[in-house]
Amino acid sequence: MSRSCVLQAVPRPPFINYRRSLKGSARSLLRDPTPAERKLWFEYLRYSPQKFTRQKPLGEYIADFYCANRMLVIELDGDSHFTTSAERYDERRTDALAARGIRVIRVIRFTNLEVLQQFEAVCQRIEETLKT
Repeated sequence: MSRSCVLQAVPRPPFINYRRSLKGSARSLLRDPTPAERKLWFEYLRYSPQKFTRQKPLGEYIADFYCANRMLVIELDGDSHFTTSAERYDERRTDALAARGIRVIRVIRFTNLEVLQQFEAVCQRIEETLKT
């Protein structure tokens, strides 16, 4: 009796086209993360069973953190995101990414200081979102 091995193809997340001119900006952001981005990456997302990338160009935008398997973006918003024009920009970005099937969660719509002080709650919210 012979055993046959059945290999199942693991579905790959779709490739998201992006403006090539964003690569330089993304690299600059990688080299100079905010304290909140640094903390979230080096103390949590880097070790997540779900693979995340930092400063990922997606379409016309650069996502702070992106999980391709879950098509999930995590954005960390500092003080500059609390203006009316910045909030409209964030809404347009969220809508554009959602049109491509990417979920955007506003895990951190706080100042960097608040993020650093409520780190466990932020990580818990990410975990809950990854489970859905």
